[in-house]
Amino acid sequence: MNIEVGILETLLVALLILFSGYYCNSKVTFLRNNNIPEPVVGGILFSILAAIAHSFFNFHFQFDMSFKTPFMTVFFTTVGLGASFKLLLTGGPKVVLFLLIATVYLIIQNAVGVSFAIMSDMPALMGLIAGSVTLSGGHGNGATYSDLFISQYHMPNGVFELAMAAATMGLVLGGLVGGPVSKRLIKKHNLKADEYHEALDDTVTFNPEDHDLVTPKKMMETLFIIVSCMVIGHLCYNALKEVGLVLPSFLLPLLFGVVSTNFCEFSKIYIVSRACIDLWGTMSLSIFLAMALMSLKVWELANLAGPMLCIIIIQTVVLMMFAYFVTFRVMGKNYDAAIIAGGHCGFGLGATPTAVANMEALVARHGPSAQAFLVVPLVGAFFIDITNALVIQLYLSLPFVTP
Repeated sequence: MNIEVGILETLLVALLILFSGYYCNSKVTFLRNNNIPEPVVGGILFSILAAIAHSFFNFHFQFDMSFKTPFMTVFFTTVGLGASFKLLLTGGPKVVLFLLIATVYLIIQNAVGVSFAIMSDMPALMGLIAGSVTLSGGHGNGATYSDLFISQYHMPNGVFELAMAAATMGLVLGGLVGGPVSKRLIKKHNLKADEYHEALDDTVTFNPEDHDLVTPKKMMETLFIIVSCMVIGHLCYNALKEVGLVLPSFLLPLLFGVVSTNFCEFSKIYIVSRACIDLWGTMSLSIFLAMALMSLKVWELANLAGPMLCIIIIQTVVLMMFAYFVTFRVMGKNYDAAIIAGGHCGFGLGATPTAVANMEALVARHGPSAQAFLVVPLVGAFFIDITNALVIQLYLSLPFVTP
């Protein structure tokens, strides 16, 4: 029995899924401590109920997903608007250095994923799903690229379910392995926190004016900039498509977001509110994920779940070794570098909140690290999504990845 759900009802169900996730996270300590996103929690719960309805009552829900792509594009446009080059330079050479390290690892992460996917007789694109698409990109990135792979490269529908499972597993593993890596480095090299730490300048992290409050006017001004980037990006997307160059639909709005925010900063014609960007980005991502997870078909995971699990475990070991031998050494081989290595494990497998949670647990026991709490959140929150999109596009241009 097919049950068709209209566009407004679909949005209502998505919001209910989101709020159920908030409720579950407030009650279940494991979910809260591992920073599992609320829409993921609610979406998985709904998918289980949908699987029961499918298996025992032959009910099939057909949702109107007209809002899904616009919400996704809004989120990635806000990612671009948050990428201020001035902010990057203000953060100092350590921020630039860590961004380079993290970007190099994205290339390695995808190389590992693609290699083991091919060795497992899986499509090479599955290696990207078990690579930076989900592990460094998170659930939003995974949902976006799984849709792209299904529509453009004719991948099976189960790719989306695997992407959500991979992103969730990465969050959990990222929260588990970061601490041991840093603790081993601290113990082996007998590292200690500095006794004196300068207070961080608030302008380095978010650069808001004290009077830069979130108001309806500022929210609407920010929305105008977001929609402008989306419209220009969509026009350019269609123009490039006509000449045979097909890019992900969100990539051009993201790049126009980068151009817009940096043009405004250097020309000083307008101050883009980072608080409003963050709010629009958070709301759009939450609703997009809830809508994407509404159609999760858990019964389609069986054939590919085993090989994907093996690849993710291998990815975890590779990241631990990279953070231990490369991130720590390049970042200075000191206490701050050890904490940064633990943070790298957090967002290299999960997300920036996972990285911050790793570092908070470490500094609570071993002492403060102001540099780590400057470097890792700046790179993880503002810049890694930009370089990740470019690295993924690089791999998609390779003939053996997308034959």
